[in-house]
Amino acid sequence: MKALIKITLKNGVLDPQGKAIENALGALGFEGISGVRQGKLIELELAASDEPAARAEVERMCQNLLANTVIENYSFELVN
Repeated sequence: MKALIKITLKNGVLDPQGKAIENALGALGFEGISGVRQGKLIELELAASDEPAARAEVERMCQNLLANTVIENYSFELVN
């Protein structure tokens, strides 16, 4: 089973990388771009065979290591 984990900054948290991307897009001539937010995608393989156990394991990974829950939100999906 594969887990796809999406991690983004919470609303209200400054995103300097997102701002740099927004500025670079403008410098390249792309118009009408605003509110760029940058995040990360983590893809991993799980040995767990049943979905509830896999969900619980990924949840623990996110809470304990992958996401800084003070400033980041996360969501994930499991794919067979």
